[in-house]
Amino acid sequence: MQAFDIEVTLGRTRVLHGVDFTAKPGQVTAIVGPNGSGKTTLLRATTGEIPFTGRVLLNGEDVARQKPWQLAAIRGVQPQSTTIAFPFTVVEIVRLGLTAGLSAANTDLPVRALEKVDLTGFENRMYQDLSGGEQQRVQLARVLTQIWQPMVDGTPRWLILDEPVASLDIGHQFTVMDLTRDFATRGGGVVAVMHDLNLTAMFADRVVLMQDGRIAAQGTPSEVLTDATLTQTYGCPIPVNTTPPVGMPFLLPQARMTREPC
Repeated sequence: MQAFDIEVTLGRTRVLHGVDFTAKPGQVTAIVGPNGSGKTTLLRATTGEIPFTGRVLLNGEDVARQKPWQLAAIRGVQPQSTTIAFPFTVVEIVRLGLTAGLSAANTDLPVRALEKVDLTGFENRMYQDLSGGEQQRVQLARVLTQIWQPMVDGTPRWLILDEPVASLDIGHQFTVMDLTRDFATRGGGVVAVMHDLNLTAMFADRVVLMQDGRIAAQGTPSEVLTDATLTQTYGCPIPVNTTPPVGMPFLLPQARMTREPC
């Protein structure tokens, strides 16, 4: 995915100011930044959900010239939140991915996708009765069903996710991030808006740091997630790799990388 000179105006407010970035197949690209920095707006522009000026290329093709069914065949989008107006079971929601993608004949995929997001046995539960985190994982299962294979005939497919772990406990955060890593390892591309900088450092190959509708920095996690850059962008001291005062407990999720997965 390549974005060139992306500008978005909502009402009378310019939200994005000439944003350029590149996300490569085989990598997880995380878009991070403070609230209101333009992360979700950038994602919605690149998926064509809102009007923008500039160009977005997906696998070298201009998305503005692609038909919806063509885009649905190569990328799945999980928005920040989804409102369902009518009662549906979990499996009915996940099956929507079959109608959008290329795998309609694989009727077992919804159950397999639910297994991947740790929702085995939830098929006949009512979607509206689930917790926010469970609903979020159902939507991810729907997207996975849509683009089950990361590569098709040598062409990468894309997972485009807006805050995919925002409502999840730490164990299920790892479940979701492991899925994104596996998808990228098998040749697909992942672009995800993230707030958790620890998870970003652990799983992202490339980080796009936004501030006030512009790119503040982009590169590898070690290049972008520095004391000076984060402190300037977030407006508060953010020392990287510094332990807290004695007696204050803290969690180090990176230590999980040296042990068995959850």
